[in-house]
Amino acid sequence: MMHLCESIEHTLLRLLAARAGDASICPSEVARTLDGDSETWRGLMPSIRIVAARLAQSEVIEVTQRGHAVDIAQAHGPVRLKRGKGFDEAYAEGLAVIAGR
Repeated sequence: MMHLCESIEHTLLRLLAARAGDASICPSEVARTLDGDSETWRGLMPSIRIVAARLAQSEVIEVTQRGHAVDIAQAHGPVRLKRGKGFDEAYAEGLAVIAGR
């Protein structure tokens, strides 16, 4: 599970680092990047939400729903992920290099 969580974190941060500072991504984009199989990527979504919750708690990312910040553990339905106050682009790029992506 730890390897999967690390892969999710690296992918999520890399995707955000590649976007404009105010852009957001859908958690399903992280899943599809990790597993392009249209039948199995959905199985990654619970793990992605767990990683996103941890990153949001440390303000590395912000989770939004309909444009408002939300607690992903309490949110029902689609959410978006964007850079938080603690997001450091250099850190994210470093993780992407380490992960070989």
